[in-house]
Amino acid sequence: MIVSVIGATGYTGYELIKILARHPLFRIGHLVSETYEGKAFSEVYPYFRNICDTVIIGRDYEKVAAESEAVFLCLPHAAAQQAAEFFHSKGLKVVDLSADFRIKDAVLYESTYKTKHLFPELLASSAYGIPEIFGEEIAKASLVANPGCYPTTVIMPLYPLIKDALIDTSFVIADAKSGVTGAGRKADLSLSFSEVNEDFRAYNIFGHRHNPEMIHILERAGKRADITFTAHLLPVNKGIETTIYAKTDKSLAELASCMKAFYKDRRFVRIYDNGHIPSIKDVVDTNFIDISLFVKDGKLIVVSCIDNLIKGSSGAAVQNLNVMCQLDETAGII
Repeated sequence: MIVSVIGATGYTGYELIKILARHPLFRIGHLVSETYEGKAFSEVYPYFRNICDTVIIGRDYEKVAAESEAVFLCLPHAAAQQAAEFFHSKGLKVVDLSADFRIKDAVLYESTYKTKHLFPELLASSAYGIPEIFGEEIAKASLVANPGCYPTTVIMPLYPLIKDALIDTSFVIADAKSGVTGAGRKADLSLSFSEVNEDFRAYNIFGHRHNPEMIHILERAGKRADITFTAHLLPVNKGIETTIYAKTDKSLAELASCMKAFYKDRRFVRIYDNGHIPSIKDVVDTNFIDISLFVKDGKLIVVSCIDNLIKGSSGAAVQNLNVMCQLDETAGII
């Protein structure tokens, strides 16, 4: 299958192309970037010399559609809407890494992202891209909304526990920390080395755009969860560690049994109930999510870790396209 990447020169594009270059069944078609049009991808990222020397083209979507079977959209929210509609209308499989199709409620999307949704009819047919939870929908979809990186670390641990009514959903705290690449590849004083190094800080308190996404998706488990989410910036390149706090009247054995049964035989989900504490170092450069559970005196603490650019973005995107193409979901992914 020939696949193309729109917005190929950001961090998510970089990781996508690393995966696609080794994929046994996908072949890179076009790489699109208006900023680097005419340059070989390996000129932008010398790591790819003799791995991917494809020449980047500008925004020629007609050419991409005519010569591709699937596209990944690595574009900012709002900018991806028209691209998704265009390629979807041409019959291509579309995996959108922006936020434009994650929230099926157009009103909620518009209030969260402060922009109008131009194609609300596509929201009904899009699938939310966590294959371990929504694999059947993804397999039937031609448009998949890749989840946010923070929501992945919250939704995946909580979904089975909420589904089986094992925790009190009236007040859940999700305290998350991400590496700097989560903000994208852009010039921003607050993200410069001297501002981030030897520092640790919270941001967007009570206002992070991923919070509504978490609540919206977790409602599909059967009950609305009141999640208080706070994001923090770590002075590292990649990785997310999220610590979740909730009340429960269940034992560690019951909670772990539920989660292990739900994610049975899912290669990329590693669950611990033996006191092991996950760390970013254990998951960086992989598509794994590591989850550990701790229970004491009616209180549950869950720790989850992912690589924000892989399981939180590009790895999940390829995993989703694998499922859409009826392939082994692990094909080409570590």
